[in-house]
Amino acid sequence: MAGGFTKDGAVQDQIDASLADEVNRARSRLPRGESLLECFHCGAAIPEARRKAMPGVRLCVVCKEANDREQTAFTGYNRRGSKDSQLR
Repeated sequence: MAGGFTKDGAVQDQIDASLADEVNRARSRLPRGESLLECFHCGAAIPEARRKAMPGVRLCVVCKEANDREQTAFTGYNRRGSKDSQLR
């Protein structure tokens, strides 16, 4: 049972939307296409085993780990259900 100005099921709709956004964001980060022979950032050779294990790879392991640390620092704020976004 929803209260106030929300309809029934609004909380579940918000959860579903947040989950769909996160899945789409994760899918957009997957590598596509043909693997590079050299790292896009530093130019180091990418081993054949890595290229076979991860088709479409563009970064060496060191650069990929650094990139992942930077991406982890990002925290999105979903404003769809925020009352503040409705007041602005």
